[in-house]
Amino acid sequence: MNFQDFKKAGHWPTLLAAFLYFDVSFMVWVVLGPLSLYLTQDLGLSIEEKFGIVAVPILAGALLRVPMGMLADHIGPKRAGQLGQIIVMVGLSYAWIFGLHSKLEVELLGVLLGFAGASFAVALPQASRWYPPHYQGVVLGIAGAGNMGVVLDSMIVPSLAENYGWQAVFGFLLIPVVIVFLLYSWMAKDAPMQSKPVTLENYRAVLKDVDVWWFMFFYSITFGGFVGLGSALPLYFTNWYHASGVAAGMMVAIVVFAGSMFRPVGGWMADRMGGIRTLQILFFVVALSYLAISLMPEGPAPLVATADKVSGWGLFELPAVAWGAVLIFFIGAMALGMGNGSVFQLVPQRFRHEMGVVTGLVGAAGGVGGFVLAKSLGWSKGMTGDFAMGFWVFAALAMLGLVGLIRVKMRWRTTWGAVSGAKI
Repeated sequence: MNFQDFKKAGHWPTLLAAFLYFDVSFMVWVVLGPLSLYLTQDLGLSIEEKFGIVAVPILAGALLRVPMGMLADHIGPKRAGQLGQIIVMVGLSYAWIFGLHSKLEVELLGVLLGFAGASFAVALPQASRWYPPHYQGVVLGIAGAGNMGVVLDSMIVPSLAENYGWQAVFGFLLIPVVIVFLLYSWMAKDAPMQSKPVTLENYRAVLKDVDVWWFMFFYSITFGGFVGLGSALPLYFTNWYHASGVAAGMMVAIVVFAGSMFRPVGGWMADRMGGIRTLQILFFVVALSYLAISLMPEGPAPLVATADKVSGWGLFELPAVAWGAVLIFFIGAMALGMGNGSVFQLVPQRFRHEMGVVTGLVGAAGGVGGFVLAKSLGWSKGMTGDFAMGFWVFAALAMLGLVGLIRVKMRWRTTWGAVSGAKI
């Protein structure tokens, strides 16, 4: 890729602003994952209820992506992004000042945090509309790499909760949120060629196209797997491998780092060898990873409890089986992240003029996939005593995704792919 040509092809301040907006929004969106280890201690919830709480923001973010995408088309991505950030700041401020005293209050906060997850439907089209077709994989990979926020959450939130209490974490989160809001307001600019405002009729129209459903399904596997694991793994590591809260956070950070950093690589690979071929390889890797992790035995518990608020093995005391699980998750998350980039190398080629509508729908499907994964792991543990069943379900979905790609690839490559100007 010619960097100078890439720089001239679009508007890099907007691309950077979209990345920062999505990054900090993603960090806020999934904060209940690592924070649930501490917050739920005061609420006395069952394991299924804990997984349910971390799944609420994911589902809310999924459902809000469609209206946020519509709003971005009506008032412009920048104004829609600013409004979403303000709503999130209000929710964080309430939780910081007044606290959360019931499961219902946590769930209501989760709904407000969903506006952070809906940033996907604003940030990605905002960046995409500035760049030509042959840069879409890289551009959307960069903008979408904002899910690096999960890494920051996993590394920082447990330590903050240990030292200052879980309520103070919301106050700390406000600092980067406010800074990014100011930077976004200064740097972001809507592209000169904006899509016409859309209505529900536009959504009904595109939903009649079977390709939309295929993209929704593929993204529910890749993005759903990534965000679902990012939210559920803190609970998984503390329950299955008896890690302390801080150790579990670092384990999750290692895993989600792979998914975050390799998303642009997936877009780059898709630009070079085609999104379909790239996804076929990645779905196979994802399925194998889920199957492998489902066979991992439970780790031993430490003989003596530590003084930590969420006690368990320290990071450098973890048994070998726990590090084996981290390695498997790392490989799987890497494939999931690359799959995210690959899906969004294909979407703009097929729906260049309906990006706001389709991005909202595909992104919503990704969030629903994450919700189902987190809930499935909770149900599996509650019903069977382990997590294997939940991982089997998503391994089967990855294989169905592979079958789906084999089914559509010839049609895609000989119709819209043949005139897209990019490798399909």
